[in-house]
This record gives sequence, C-alpha cells and structure tokens, in this order.
Amino acid sequence: MRKLGVGVLGVGEMGKRHAENLRRLVPEARLVAIADPFPERARQAAAELEIEKYFTNLDDLLACKEVDTVVITTPDKFHAGAITAAARAAKNIFCEKPIALTMADAEAAVAEVTRAGVRMQIGFMRRYGPGYAAAMERIENGEIGEPIIFKSVGRDKDAPPMSAFQSGINGMLFYTNTIHDFDLARWLMRDEVTEVHAHTTCSIRPEIAQYGDVVASVVNLKFERGAIGNIESYQQAVYGYDVRTEIVGSKGAIFVGTIQQTPAVFLSASGGLQNLADHFLTTFAEAYVLEMRDFVHNILHDKPLRVSANDGIRALAIASAAEASHLQKQPVQIAAQHAAA
Repeated sequence: MRKLGVGVLGVGEMGKRHAENLRRLVPEARLVAIADPFPERARQAAAELEIEKYFTNLDDLLACKEVDTVVITTPDKFHAGAITAAARAAKNIFCEKPIALTMADAEAAVAEVTRAGVRMQIGFMRRYGPGYAAAMERIENGEIGEPIIFKSVGRDKDAPPMSAFQSGINGMLFYTNTIHDFDLARWLMRDEVTEVHAHTTCSIRPEIAQYGDVVASVVNLKFERGAIGNIESYQQAVYGYDVRTEIVGSKGAIFVGTIQQTPAVFLSASGGLQNLADHFLTTFAEAYVLEMRDFVHNILHDKPLRVSANDGIRALAIASAAEASHLQKQPVQIAAQHAAA
C-alpha cells in the first residue's frame, strides 16, 4: 500500500494526539518525523511514537525528503508562518485552526499555498463527529426543511492557566474556542454569516482582560438568507466539557451533542452523579481519527479536501468580526468578500 509521509510540527497536547493517530490509526500514513522547539519533549514524543527522526525546528522537518505533508499544531500565532514555509517547501499541509490570527496573515499564507500549487486542509474536526455528520446528511436531504435558527454551546471544563494568556502566542476565546462554532454555523446552515454582535464578560476573572481575552461570550449571528443564530462560549465551566448544537428548520430540528457519557441529573464543581465528558480529546476522539484518515486519503488519491483553506478564511472572518464587535460594543458586518459563498 502506498503511504503518505507525514511530519508533525508541535507535539503538545493536540500535536501529540495527531501524531499518535498518524502512527497507529491511519493506515495510509507513515509518520516520518516530528519537530518541537523543546528538545526533551521532541525526544520523548519520538521515543513513545517509536520513530527515529525528531527535530527542534521547522526548517529541518521541511528538509526531510521523506516528509510529503506537514501537520501544523503550533500555538495559533505561528500558524501563518508555518503554512508559508511549508508551502514554499512544496509540502501539502494540514493546519489546526485558526488558519491565522489576522485576516492579512491568513490571506498572505493562502496566497503562498496557491502559488506553490500545494493543498491545505484546516482542522475543523467537528465536521467529522458522527453526530454532526449525521445532522448534515439529514439537512442536505431536506428533512428539517429550510434552516432558520442555529444555536451552539461550547464550554471547556478547566480554566486556562495565566501563562496561556501571558505568553501572547494564542488567540482570544473567539479564535481558540468559538471558531469551531463559527465553522459549524456556516457549514450546517449552508449559508454565510453576514453580521455578528458579541457580548462578553471577564467578571469572574478580571485579570485576563489586560491580555485582550474574555471568560465567556455570547455571539448573535445574522445569515445571508435571513436565518439567525446564537453561540455561547465559556472557558471554565468546571462541571465538564459541554458542546451542543441545534439547527431548527421549517419542518423540524436537529440536536447534536450531549454533556453526558452516562445520564446525569446534577451538575456542580465536583462533577455530576454520573460521568461527564471532561475534555475535547475525549469527546472528539473518533472525529480526530476520521478527520486525519480522510485528509491523508484525499491527498494520496488527489481527491478534493473536505475542509478547504477558504473555509478557514471564512471562519476567521467571523471570529475577527466578533472581536471587533466585542471591542466596539456594537454589531459588526462581515466584509462581503469574506461572507460571500
């Protein structure tokens, strides 16, 4: 069987999971090498993954001839630069969300991808979750009629440490969390978001405001064809990892997701009476595997990629508008070139 040689850039929590999947659960892939700026982390990950090649910088990873494709799982700030470097090295790319932290950086990186003639997929793994995939199939079959209302909830269990804000290498809540919901909104509604109005709070953790972030947000959406929506994001729900989505149409509705691994009737800081989902890598474990299998297969067989660079641009445009709305405290329209299908 022909296999795709893959290198993973960044083996923190997310990168390690992708590397593990590529090494053991993606038959058409061969994990060739990893790179991470922390030498000991790179060495240890390589040992655990049972691979020989590990590097401490992207240039060495790109110079490895056996690497056909690069999986980028660095902190958000470095995505655009890594995309540009990989494209110039003629490597195909899988990049975790967000594609960049500014529209200018995203568009410049995508221009490099286009110029190099390589292909890139953005890591919106929720599209691969069985519940979301089933919902999309029913929507496409017209079973709920015309989608009218989109609602989504994304609550992380544990509060990020202060170092995550102080480092300046990660995007704010809209880019790290809500961008998944922004992608789902345009994908499941099969429409483009044209206006957002963000409401935010730092009330229980005012110290993070100095770093331009928020603890929680509610973002109202308007869609091109007249539908409306609402997305809630929360960084420290305490009780569990809680991701749910609703799509209400003219003939019915679909509810996706649950906080329960088994039924629960009470939620508190100490948890529930039954087991609750506690982490995104647990909730979306299957989706991450399916996502990488699909990406590798489509690259190998020259098939269309399911989540395009353009999808990354459009989700980022919504996140950028939400940040502007948060700062201006008023609704913000999304530029036509980014909202148009």
